[in-house]
Amino acid sequence: MPSEFALIRRHFTRPARHTDLAVGDDAALIRPRPGMQLAISTDMLVAGTHFFADTDPKDLGWKTLAVNVSDLAAMGAEPRWVVLAASLPSADEGWIAPFAEGFFACCEAFGVDAIGGDTTRGPLNLCPTIFGEVPFGQAVTRSGGRAGDELWVSGAPGRAALGLAHLKSEIRLATDWRDDCLAALHRPQPRVALGLALRGLATAMLDVSDGLLGDLDHILELSGVGAEVDEAALPLAPLIAACGDPARAFQACTAGGDDYELLFAAPAERRADLLALSARLKLPLHCIGRLTNQPGRLQLRHANGQLDDLAVRGYDHFGRTP
Repeated sequence: MPSEFALIRRHFTRPARHTDLAVGDDAALIRPRPGMQLAISTDMLVAGTHFFADTDPKDLGWKTLAVNVSDLAAMGAEPRWVVLAASLPSADEGWIAPFAEGFFACCEAFGVDAIGGDTTRGPLNLCPTIFGEVPFGQAVTRSGGRAGDELWVSGAPGRAALGLAHLKSEIRLATDWRDDCLAALHRPQPRVALGLALRGLATAMLDVSDGLLGDLDHILELSGVGAEVDEAALPLAPLIAACGDPARAFQACTAGGDDYELLFAAPAERRADLLALSARLKLPLHCIGRLTNQPGRLQLRHANGQLDDLAVRGYDHFGRTP
């Protein structure tokens, strides 16, 4: 059985592109570019909580990094470096090799140098810490939303939730949608290009990891605003096509999470700019509502114009799920 250090040399040591000193010493040495702030985030994945124990290790390698890259995309930051701490049940190279392949495929896709980390024996737990750069003062936070701003979301949030429900045999997805929903669950695509383009356009932003409405509540809290969400504007059509159940589609879109789409606010007068950006990136952007001057109040506007108050509840590791 290979040693810890042999595993690191064999599977987790790759050439670095923008790092002064990477794997091999007690610490890495990095140098932010002039005029940049460092953006730092960490997001762990635990077997049995965030993924099934039999998840394909190559997919899991991709997702382990991708969910952290998404955190930087949500700040308008460019991902640059990552360290990975991993607790592994055994030194099983048949599992570790494809995991590393998926992890470094994601590194390559988003220009990230893996510069260190740690391994130990224990229950399967994967904890990257990612570092990125954003021009000084240009990070998009959750606290800049203002009443009157429009609310937008990228892509089709809810596909990952439907993929998970399919794997748990709660629903049966239409054949022509199954692979798409499972890919959303296992291989999320961080919206880095969108996040970078939204610097100076978006007033507040985050990624949808714990459910659209629950995550929206973080913007409402930190920006001191309320929100109206238009039910008719939610991108439900692909979800209904996938599962055939409008109620399940609505639940997946608004409370499912795990898609890592970007939810953001922007001034209404920038709508044309956002539609042009959507076309340029070939990425659907949906205007789903607006921020209001009623702090903390979240309402759903039905097709008939009726407004209902919503109790906000996203995924909570120490509470209940939606």
